[in-house]
Amino acid sequence: MTLANQFSPLHELRNKAPVFLTALFSMTLFASVCNLWVPEDSAFHVSTYTITLLGKYLCYALLALSVDVVWGYCGILSLGHGAFFALGGYTMGMYLMRQVGDRGVYGNPLLPDFMVFLNWQDLPWFWQGFDQFWFAFFATLLVPGLLAFVFGWLAFRSRVAGVYLSIMTQALTYALMLAFFRNEMGFGGNNGLTDFKDILGFNLQSDRVRVALFLCSALMLAAAYCASVLIMSSRYGRVIMGIRDAEARVRFIGFKTETYKVSLFVYSAVLAAIAGALYVPQVGIINPGEFSPLNSIEVVVWVAVGGRGTLYGGIVGAILVNYAKTRFTAIFPDQWLFVLGALFVFVTVFLPQGLVGVFKDQKHWLFRRKSVEDVGE
Repeated sequence: MTLANQFSPLHELRNKAPVFLTALFSMTLFASVCNLWVPEDSAFHVSTYTITLLGKYLCYALLALSVDVVWGYCGILSLGHGAFFALGGYTMGMYLMRQVGDRGVYGNPLLPDFMVFLNWQDLPWFWQGFDQFWFAFFATLLVPGLLAFVFGWLAFRSRVAGVYLSIMTQALTYALMLAFFRNEMGFGGNNGLTDFKDILGFNLQSDRVRVALFLCSALMLAAAYCASVLIMSSRYGRVIMGIRDAEARVRFIGFKTETYKVSLFVYSAVLAAIAGALYVPQVGIINPGEFSPLNSIEVVVWVAVGGRGTLYGGIVGAILVNYAKTRFTAIFPDQWLFVLGALFVFVTVFLPQGLVGVFKDQKHWLFRRKSVEDVGE
């Protein structure tokens, strides 16, 4: 195998997949076993709080993967993927609210507490069906996917690109944030949806359910990673990377580039929505703050820190940055955003390929040196 093939992007994708999956499942199984079967007084015990925190990190990792798919491989810098994440969270939150039933504060078997408080008399039409998990699951895929399709078709058909597209995605998530803050929308207004009891009949406060949600997050991240590797390794993926590098040339040879971009944008939005749906039962709340444009910008920082255009780089960046956020916000909460901004500037200036790019360059250098030595002998 030649040096070019050894370090081609497509070969590296396929080569890294087993390593990533092994590390992910090893970490997941170790944490789960140490939570359920290791005594609390043991040094190896993993608390339920840590399990929930790790599950949240994996949801963020899936969100980062969704951004890396469109930004790293197609050159579409979306600053609005937080909108799809939040929409997925709301669809799951609506299902969880319907499961509360008459156990709410006001004891209404049909209306959530916030509707009773606001003197709503009937359940809105768009809440119908969310008492069934399968309906909420399909809504999680359909609602964000449809929004991404409409937005992407209008934007890409008009050949909007670059900073203008980024601004439009920011405007989309900001508009949704303002809309969901309104009580008239029927989604809990400023407080959002919370006080969930159970999922599929199982108590959300149970340790086993927390571990099950953590495992589901890991399985979905693994499935999304494998699907993304297959997509980017296919002919479709090569066209996508061609659009990123020279869209005019790809269009000139006969490809409808807007169709490829829309389909990839929808796929990315669905991944973000699934991440949001897994996130909500683990953190116990979803509110309009998740639509904040700052959240979407933060996701881009995760991908940039980890290394875009690698899939696993965005995942690594999401986990590392959020771990640092958890640690440093407790030490200096007011200065954390400055630290995050400085980190982004440092990576952009000195590590344009992110943290994984450092190891990749080192590996390239060692391989070239070995090749030169072999030739010399």
